[in-house]
Amino acid sequence: MAIAMLQQTVGGTLQLLSNSGTHCNVGNRSVRLLPKGFKLEVEFPKRAIYSSGKRKLNVIQASTSQTSVVGPLLAPSSSDTLDSHMKPNEVALILIRHGESLWNEKNLFTGCVDVPLTNKGVEEAIEAGHRISSIPVDMIYTSSLIRAQMTAMLAMTQHRRKKVPIILHNEDERARAWSKIYSEDTIEQSIPVITSWKLNERMYGELQGLNKQETADKFGHEKVHEWRRSYDIPPPNGESLEMCAQRAVAYFRDNIEPQLLSGKNILISAHGNSLRSIIMYLDKLTSQEVITLELSTGIPMLYIFKEGKFIRRGSPVAPTEAGVYAYTRRLAQYRQKLDDMLT
Repeated sequence: MAIAMLQQTVGGTLQLLSNSGTHCNVGNRSVRLLPKGFKLEVEFPKRAIYSSGKRKLNVIQASTSQTSVVGPLLAPSSSDTLDSHMKPNEVALILIRHGESLWNEKNLFTGCVDVPLTNKGVEEAIEAGHRISSIPVDMIYTSSLIRAQMTAMLAMTQHRRKKVPIILHNEDERARAWSKIYSEDTIEQSIPVITSWKLNERMYGELQGLNKQETADKFGHEKVHEWRRSYDIPPPNGESLEMCAQRAVAYFRDNIEPQLLSGKNILISAHGNSLRSIIMYLDKLTSQEVITLELSTGIPMLYIFKEGKFIRRGSPVAPTEAGVYAYTRRLAQYRQKLDDMLT
């Protein structure tokens, strides 16, 4: 039997190699391999990978240029019928603002300081998980901050599909080698988690660590409100919402939107300002409209991505699952399969 292998080179080239003419499966697609010496190359940005040992390597970072050849990548196998019925032209995008952090509790400006959740924040994350427990999730994106990562991980412990979220480490060759997974069955029951500082909270500069009330007393409520709620005025040595939006939206367009186009259902666990920035892009809000947008902690927000358009199907203040679970026909079918197969 021919041995096929996917290899990611340093320059970002994906090579498909084989020692004889045969077919091999990549994700959920079949690729025809030509006689000995054949090499297929696909260019793509260097990203994290899942490895399944000698037989094949599943690639996490997809793009629209890839999908016409071997995509969608990291798709469920043909045996995984629960996940494979969703058509690529209709997928779910879930946004969750992290639960309460220890500095939220102390009324301190947090920004990009890496502070964990409180017990209340843990409970909010678990409740968020209940609310999305019947919505398919194929990939997770979080910021580099622990409160967003905790929220995503805790939420997924409640998902009825019972797949395990695994943070991918692609910092260097050793990180990739040491975190390699050698079981294909384990990979199929895992969800890749991609972290990026570009999804971090707005950097509050010299306000970070200061008490919000004391800061308002010192500088005046109007000035602090301007720093916190204006679109283009940053706090001292910090980021404005406009600056935060530039990095967060660019990351969404370059990294997350191609995965949606390839048919992946995505969960993003991030922060008030980075998510407001993304919602501004999704809903085409003006700079004046976005500054009035408030997102509750731990309340999932759902969009359907269909035919290149984002359709909001849930409210950030929805009190129940029905408020965030947008019952499109295909999502209802997914939930019914969960009922049939997992209960």
